Amino acid sequence: MSVYRPARIGVLTASDRASAGLYEDVSGPAIEAYFKRVLTTPFHIERRIVPDGFESVRDALIDMADNLKCDLVLTTGGTGPAPRDLTPEATLAAAPRELPGFGERMRQASLAQTPTAILSRQTAAHRGACLIINLPGSPRSIDLCLDAVMGAVPYCLDLIGAAFIEPDPAHVQAFRPRK
Repeated sequence: MSVYRPARIGVLTASDRASAGLYEDVSGPAIEAYFKRVLTTPFHIERRIVPDGFESVRDALIDMADNLKCDLVLTTGGTGPAPRDLTPEATLAAAPRELPGFGERMRQASLAQTPTAILSRQTAAHRGACLIINLPGSPRSIDLCLDAVMGAVPYCLDLIGAAFIEPDPAHVQAFRPRK
């Protein structure tokens, strides 16, 4: 059952260069802009930038779920096959209840745009009442992937006891079964 309060949405960028200040994070702001454009219910954004790798991402996810009480956390970066791309592993260590359909759907949508989408290892899982979704690093791909899964996110949040969110039907048709 969803909780009726402003949702807390975490945005976690995993990037060695952005965390060191060598590169401007464009992916985190793209996620925030997406939610400002799509959601009609109130929400608050919590943003973090951490280096790539297992411990940094895992620890940030646990902190965002347990201490910041985020209802939804979107990661960006670290989902490819490079050695330091460990966001999916860190996600599953922080949130072992995997929801593989999210990754399957995002890859399916991305394959319509680029053949390299098969290299993506995105997934989703939840830690208690916090849904965590791994997104790619490209702003264009972020919008594409969020559009692909956003119809299921509100109901998933309902089922895990997170805050109620409602997208604008002009952008995304959320599915909730009839009661």
